Amino acid sequence: MHKRLTLVACILGSTIVFVDSTVVTVALPAMQRDLGGGLALQQWAVDAYLLTLSALILIGGSLGDLFGQRRIFVIGVIAFAITSVLCAVAWDEGSLIAARSAQGVAGALLTPASLATISVLFEGEERGAAIGTWTAWTGIAFLVGPLVGGWLVSAVSWRGIFLINVPIAIATLVLIEIAIPPIAAKPNARVDIVGAVLCALGLAGPTYALIEAPSRGFSDPLILVTLLGGITMFGLFLLWEARSKNPMLPLRLFARRNFSFANLETFTVYGGLATQGFFLTLFLQELAGYSALQAGAATVPITVVMFFLSPRVGRLSMRFGPRLFMGVGPFICAGSTLWLRWLSPGFTYWSSLLPALLVFAAGLSLIVAPLTATVLADAGPGDAGIASGVNNAVARVANLLGIAIVGAAIAGAADQLDMPGYRLAMTITAALFVVGGAIGFAGIRKAEAPAGTGSEVGANA
Repeated sequence: MHKRLTLVACILGSTIVFVDSTVVTVALPAMQRDLGGGLALQQWAVDAYLLTLSALILIGGSLGDLFGQRRIFVIGVIAFAITSVLCAVAWDEGSLIAARSAQGVAGALLTPASLATISVLFEGEERGAAIGTWTAWTGIAFLVGPLVGGWLVSAVSWRGIFLINVPIAIATLVLIEIAIPPIAAKPNARVDIVGAVLCALGLAGPTYALIEAPSRGFSDPLILVTLLGGITMFGLFLLWEARSKNPMLPLRLFARRNFSFANLETFTVYGGLATQGFFLTLFLQELAGYSALQAGAATVPITVVMFFLSPRVGRLSMRFGPRLFMGVGPFICAGSTLWLRWLSPGFTYWSSLLPALLVFAAGLSLIVAPLTATVLADAGPGDAGIASGVNNAVARVANLLGIAIVGAAIAGAADQLDMPGYRLAMTITAALFVVGGAIGFAGIRKAEAPAGTGSEVGANA
């Protein structure tokens, strides 16, 4: 019974992080109308959270090793609840962006600690089943986020999407207290503080430059300094990680072929997944006239298809190898994205949007389980936790940079999304999926997937 409650606690704790990754998107137009700030606010409301989350998630895992996963899990849940309230009471665009940044820090503590708790307290096949259940339910949470967010925006306000995190956090803390025993820390663990700082600066600079460049211009000194300075910091981060005795990003893992190519495909595919979700949701509300609830409900079929197909695809990829699935899936996603590109205001949902979403869901179902299985299998059981953390971080960096880069490409002089901008965004997104499919075909070799691996779209999205 205690193990079952432990699993529920880990799922609930992770759910608020994964739901928050998508629930905010449907509330962006309402936030912009209330607080101002235009397209830049909409991008920063997403990117400020992703920036701190992606930059610090690896060091969050290190803190769990150093101080014990249960303790960091509790701190992360409490911090996420507090920062969610701060987001809900934001009075202007600056306070919202600051609160979202702090919320990302809390998520960076919470996410690796919840999965590490399962890894520590479950063993053998039981551990594989628990991780599979965790990834399945957090994946569902990630995909239903837009529906929940749409309902809250329509029924309450955009502030309600943050306040809903508080009762979930309280329930999680109660379950932790009941079911999860103290977990001993590793005595030799060390926190890579220098690496975390360099990584955060390396991501912050280019992201700021890409979001602000359309309004300031790429020749603006501030844009040039932040862009080049960020690139320099990220280069120093890689050099530091190569020499550090306790790196937050062990570069030796990238010497393994499937691990490297699978993470490269993760970067392109999850970059495309982020930009498609972001700009399709804005199109539905700002150009097609959908309410927040309607925009969220429109994508629910993706959840249904993923729920039924992903476990079956996972088993087939174990039998036949991941290469075919990781190659074909992104091309199907690219085709459906080009289909979405030609949507115009006034389209019919049942004949235009729904078929494209169903095709997209089928393609995505071919990708997620084989991708996760390949990353973990190539790293080996001794590095499974590190491998999962790296893949998680790569996916979040892809989310972050995808929205920033595509936003910079389409913004021009406009402060709102328009039809040419939407179609350009979908074109770039389709190209990302095509590149991902090419990487899958060219780079992946047959590998045995570990038992119990399931879809990790929730963990990566």
